Amino acid sequence: MLASNLPDVPWDLLQPAADLAAAHPDGKIDLSIGTPVDSVAQVIQSAAAAALNAPGYPLTAGSKELVCAQETWLAKVAGADVSQLSTIPSVGSKEAVALLPFLLGLDASSTVAIPTLAYPSYAVGAQAVKAKVVLADLPNQLAEKVDLVWLNSPANPSGKVLTKSELTSWIEFSRDTNTLIASDECYLTLGWEVKPTSILTTELTNGRYQNLIALHSLSKRSSLAGYRAAAISGDKTIIAALLQARKHLGLLMPTPSQAAATAAWLDEGHALAQREVYLQRRQVMQNAFTSAGFRIEESGAGLYLWLTRDEDCWQSVNWLAERGVLVAPGSFYGTAGNSFIRAALTETDERIAKLANRLV
Repeated sequence: MLASNLPDVPWDLLQPAADLAAAHPDGKIDLSIGTPVDSVAQVIQSAAAAALNAPGYPLTAGSKELVCAQETWLAKVAGADVSQLSTIPSVGSKEAVALLPFLLGLDASSTVAIPTLAYPSYAVGAQAVKAKVVLADLPNQLAEKVDLVWLNSPANPSGKVLTKSELTSWIEFSRDTNTLIASDECYLTLGWEVKPTSILTTELTNGRYQNLIALHSLSKRSSLAGYRAAAISGDKTIIAALLQARKHLGLLMPTPSQAAATAAWLDEGHALAQREVYLQRRQVMQNAFTSAGFRIEESGAGLYLWLTRDEDCWQSVNWLAERGVLVAPGSFYGTAGNSFIRAALTETDERIAKLANRLV
């Protein structure tokens, strides 16, 4: 059974803290998973509603309109040369992350490199095919040949942004070693103190995308987590191979979701408005947590605050849960996070406004 190759689901370990936080007389302030809570923009809802009469199978490759919308966004926001790459939709970015090693044909003889602090699905995807997992934040930290490298900028959980120099070092590594680089850029538009750069930008690639792919998502940018709408873009040969495999496996984004995603990729107004909402929440949360003795590290971009009081992460988690606040322990993301917690910007304004009083 596949499940025997995989670790326990980390979020199950958080249930006791969740129950403790939920027992607070004024209810739980949930800053843990990062599930969007804001309404979907009307332009997107309207596009989805207009496509509800969809009796036929959707295209795995995406409708022409969706592909064009993704290309428009990649050129405008990621700075990519879309004439030199391909792009297809995925059924959310977590699906793309977890299935990538399988779709690439990796196996027990393969090695996958992930960041020292990492979204758990990078390792899970490798473990699902019994590949070896190694940790590296820079190419010179790799002591052996690898088949796939995961980058994540802005990073989950820490909000760290890779510099142009760091991205260039990975691109050069990829070209020197013929290694596939997959860059998870789901929070690309959420730069606060630092402006993130896509690995697809022509400034770094000169339009050469061999062995480079990137993932982008509408889950947080457009509050579309429930629509499962993301994109895989880059090296034409790799994207074609992924598309062929996805056709066989029936990995289809539903037609209403494709229509919604088309509208979302093309509309920057709602995304900018959502970004402002996150920014305002971030400022309130920063003040509340620092007043309670937490120190913010990294967090220059992305959907989270990466916080520490130089104590075991579960001590911080439980202290907060006693006050009705639920956060994620940093240990979920690797041993480098053992003294950190992660707090998401995805609670309602009303709940976040109560945070400061809870933490006194």
